Amino acid sequence: MSTAFSAGIRTALAGQAPVLEVEELSVRFTRRGEAGTQAVDGVSFSVAPGETIGLVGESGCGKSVTSLAVMGLLPGRGVQVGGSVRLDGQELVGAGDRTLRKLRGADMAMVFQDPLSSLNPTVTIGVQVTEVLRQHRGMNGKEATEEAADLLDRVGIPDPRRRLGEYPHQLSGGMRQRALIAMSLACSPRLLIADEPTTALDVTIQAQILELLRELVQGSGTALVMITHDLGVVAGLCDRVHVMYAGKIIETAERRDLFARPRHPYTGGLLASVPRLDTPRGTALTPIRGSARDAIPWAQGCAFAPRCDSGQDDCLTEVAGTTVPLEDDGPGRELRCRHPLATAPVAGSPTTSGADR
Repeated sequence: MSTAFSAGIRTALAGQAPVLEVEELSVRFTRRGEAGTQAVDGVSFSVAPGETIGLVGESGCGKSVTSLAVMGLLPGRGVQVGGSVRLDGQELVGAGDRTLRKLRGADMAMVFQDPLSSLNPTVTIGVQVTEVLRQHRGMNGKEATEEAADLLDRVGIPDPRRRLGEYPHQLSGGMRQRALIAMSLACSPRLLIADEPTTALDVTIQAQILELLRELVQGSGTALVMITHDLGVVAGLCDRVHVMYAGKIIETAERRDLFARPRHPYTGGLLASVPRLDTPRGTALTPIRGSARDAIPWAQGCAFAPRCDSGQDDCLTEVAGTTVPLEDDGPGRELRCRHPLATAPVAGSPTTSGADR
């Protein structure tokens, strides 16, 4: 797809109402006799038609739980979900199972992290793809088979008719991921959530999967939420980025601006820990010290404070009993930090070194 054509689609879709609106979403896991764990804490974002946003952070920051809450896939017991999730204006928090089953696969779909465990190992690829078509589009067996073969062909699986009769273990990791994407796009959903879709794939296959997602989203105007810890994926695919830590969004910016001028120390740490080809041989990486488990409750201060090299005494205290707020930090930017990094561009960032769509 040409750059001019893609830009034309985005311009035509500009100004439309968001496909997905998430406001103050919270998810708490509870166990009898225990205080519980706050996995998602007041997350808000929206995504428009034809737009790709990224939810970025280390494992355990709440990205995947956020996506499962949006899809209504969290277990019914031991989970408290609050806030609002609206798909084309329809409230999903508190919606019944029947309503959610009608929406999943038809209006919203998800590409899960591990294709081998996400696909049923005892059922052929053809049955799993045609099931979506028969359930949501009312196709008969012959029509569904023809459409399934066309979907596999569209996502780049060679000899698609033969693949319909094969089982997941007979496909490579890249083919399994493509089959999952084909299933997700079978009904042209308005919203697509991709949870670490390139995990455990080699670099070449990763690039092919990302290019496939880019073309499909730009060609159909689908809203895409990309969940990843891979900043290379973000640099090449996302329009807007939300950085998460300990269940909260701590920085939001346009992709170019975020990579050129990270403001939160956590965002700067993520960028500094990525190996680069333009650094001298032998240059040591700068990892973020500690682990995500070292976070403190937001009610006590900034959750990142125990790991932050820019922290001050006031990062561990609260003002007026409220958590560190998410505030405006310039045009199109929001930041949750009392002592942000300087605004000077980061040398060698993806935007300054030429990485772009």
